[in-house]
Amino acid sequence: MIPVYGSESTLQSLYERIVAVFAAREPSYEIIFVDDNSPDAAWDVLQQLAEADPLHVTAIRLMRNYGQHNALMCGFRQARGEVLVTLDDDLQNPPEEIPKLIAHLEAGDYDLVYGEYRRKQHTGGRNLGSVVVNTFFRLVFRSRITVTSFRAVRRELVQAILPYNLNFTFLDGLFAWNTQRIGQVIVEHHPRANGRSGYSLGKLITLALNLFTNFSLIPLQVASCVGFLAAVIGLATGANYLIQALLSNIMVPGYASIIVAVLVLGGLQLLALGIIGEYIGRVHLNINRKPQYTIRTVLTKDTEAGKPQPVGNYQEQQATTRIPG
Repeated sequence: MIPVYGSESTLQSLYERIVAVFAAREPSYEIIFVDDNSPDAAWDVLQQLAEADPLHVTAIRLMRNYGQHNALMCGFRQARGEVLVTLDDDLQNPPEEIPKLIAHLEAGDYDLVYGEYRRKQHTGGRNLGSVVVNTFFRLVFRSRITVTSFRAVRRELVQAILPYNLNFTFLDGLFAWNTQRIGQVIVEHHPRANGRSGYSLGKLITLALNLFTNFSLIPLQVASCVGFLAAVIGLATGANYLIQALLSNIMVPGYASIIVAVLVLGGLQLLALGIIGEYIGRVHLNINRKPQYTIRTVLTKDTEAGKPQPVGNYQEQQATTRIPG
């Protein structure tokens, strides 16, 4: 299962390598591409692949860019396999490593296995963003696992997360909510073949914030603790000044200390309000039913089997196309 964005030049090669991996191993495989409103001609390439190999390729086109995790949720609802593998569209996740993920999944009796990169080939900013996401993940879920986009997942676990139909999707958090049988195996990670990653440092930090605000109350608890600590320090400082005043040790009132206290306490209050606002804003958007994704077109051999069913907060346009074959 592959979310597609800005990868027109790599899709053909990616398809051929996946086919080479499964041709001798498992003839009943499927490849699901989800075009997340890619700005290049990726959809034209996907149409050609779906028409040339209707038995194995399903191509889905979304109406706008919803993000990698929402696009994968769309693909999960289309998939029919017992084991689902997710990988990037830029050839940094070698398809030749897929059997290693599946073998580790089956040998360890896991529900989910991540490919842990032997040596990352991302840029410095992307690596920093990944560190932030993984640090937050380990803090929230008390796990030592390194999450990546290269995963093998059992259908039972995927079925468990499909009822989630809200917009702020973080797949690894949903998986961790539903199972502790998670493993990882060392895999290769190749340099990006073309262009640059759609995940900037800012987007990865936003993803980390989604993780915190969707799956944890830690930011609110931290704000409460900081506020309590500031109040205790303020009371202690006030008591100290009162004692000093009674002892006539304060000759000139301190302007600087007042300004510092006002700025620090004002900053803490704004920080706490901002954190609360993040939670309230997400509740507001979810109440307004902001869609998880909206499908424009599905290209699949079996119209009925591949047709998405509208559930909750994702939508479908009636544009499923049956490919002869």
